[in-house]
Amino acid sequence: MKISFTINNKEVSVAIEDENTPLLWVVRDLLDLKGTKFGCGKAACGACTLHVNDVAVRSCSYAVKFAEGKNITTIEGLGNEENPHPVQQAWIEEVVPQCGYCQPGFMMATAALLKENSNPTDKDIDDNIINICRCATYYRMRKAIHRAAELTRETKN
Repeated sequence: MKISFTINNKEVSVAIEDENTPLLWVVRDLLDLKGTKFGCGKAACGACTLHVNDVAVRSCSYAVKFAEGKNITTIEGLGNEENPHPVQQAWIEEVVPQCGYCQPGFMMATAALLKENSNPTDKDIDDNIINICRCATYYRMRKAIHRAAELTRETKN
C-alpha cells in the first residue's frame, strides 16, 4: 500500500507492506533521515520524538497509517546550520549533549512545548519534557530550554 504525507516540507509517498509499521522505521529506513533515534520501542524514552501536525509524537509506537496526509517534522526539518531553530541554537550555546544520542528527541519535545508555552517554568518543563537521557544532562537541558524560550520570545518580537 502507498501512504503519502509531507515530511520536512517535502511531499512523499512510500510503499509499505504493513500499515502498522512504526513511523520511526519509515523515517529512518525508507526516507534515510537518521536523526530520529530508536531507544526503547515502547514510547517510554522519547529518543524517537518527532512532530506530527506540530504535536510531539513517539514515532516508535505511531503506526505509519496514521501519518497519511499529515505534516511531519524531524530534527532535520527543525532548522539548519545556517538558520538553526531556537532550540537547536540554545542546545549549542549551553553545550548540552554528552553522548548526544537522545538529544534530537529532547529538542523535538522542547520545540513542541515552546510552541504551546513560550515561557515555561521549571514545573512546566518537568511535566512536559519526560524523555530519558542515560548521560543525565538534565541540568544543561533545563538551562537550554529556558534559553530556547528566551530566543523564541525574541524572534516573535
